[in-house]
Amino acid sequence: MSGFTPQELRDAEARVRSMATPPEQLRAAVQQAEGYRNFLTTLTGLLTVVFVLKGQENLSKMTTGPRWWVIGLLAGAFLLLLLASWLMVSAVHERPGATFPSSAAGLLRHEKDRAAKVRRRTSWARWMGLVGVLAVSAASLVTWIFPGKS
Repeated sequence: MSGFTPQELRDAEARVRSMATPPEQLRAAVQQAEGYRNFLTTLTGLLTVVFVLKGQENLSKMTTGPRWWVIGLLAGAFLLLLLASWLMVSAVHERPGATFPSSAAGLLRHEKDRAAKVRRRTSWARWMGLVGVLAVSAASLVTWIFPGKS
């Protein structure tokens, strides 16, 4: 026996059916994307503070090779974090002026497609955010390992 009453099982079945509908799938996907967007914003701010406070103040003191590695890593990280932020905003919010289908079937298709698009953009943004964070961390490590002339 499952340990649940028949009423509890019926209620759970109704919730499962409700959660599987396109509007609920879209709502859940957008809610997850908002959470990741907030995380990405917080993490980017934290990394900026860490790098500014703990990184090399003047990269021109570093030798050429490590200096270009730091510049490349920071530029790449900036672009990745910028793109990840853009993806998260576009995942959470529709394009301004976007039109919605006027039929019930069209609306359901739109909600289903939009939920898939939100999940895909969130996934890409998560990976870009991770690689961007790793690039900033690597740049900071390079400034500590190869500080250059005193």
